[in-house]
Amino acid sequence: MPRLPFMLPLMLASCFSLPAVAASAATCDTPSDAQVLALFGEWNNRLQVGDAAKVAELYQDGALLLPTLSATPRLTREAHIDYFKGFLRDRPAGALDETQVFSGCDQATLAGLYTFTFAATGKQVPARFTFNYRKVGGEWLITHHHSSLQPSS
Repeated sequence: MPRLPFMLPLMLASCFSLPAVAASAATCDTPSDAQVLALFGEWNNRLQVGDAAKVAELYQDGALLLPTLSATPRLTREAHIDYFKGFLRDRPAGALDETQVFSGCDQATLAGLYTFTFAATGKQVPARFTFNYRKVGGEWLITHHHSSLQPSS
């Protein structure tokens, strides 16, 4: 019986700390490489549908888009749509050439090299890219997207 006063605080502490640890683990989603690559796949599929608004839906409000074929940074939904309207005219499809995936709690980065093939012209455009994703309201959204033409040398 003399051990009870010493054990009671430990028992009570464990009752309160375990749910907190379990709750924080339950609210943190660290995506696998395959899940991050699937986010790119969804973006690429929407490019091929040809609807600029559908592509822009994948971006968080206020996301910074530094696009491949424009020198103008795009920070609003309207600016994202404006860029993609022009970009989609030649019916692009992206192919990943090299990738690196970095994942953490409710965020991920996909970076590397990709090549766009434009169905309307047959032109191929190699570029380098970074997509930053964040889980917002249960949905993975692009928070930053930088894409630039691959230097020739």
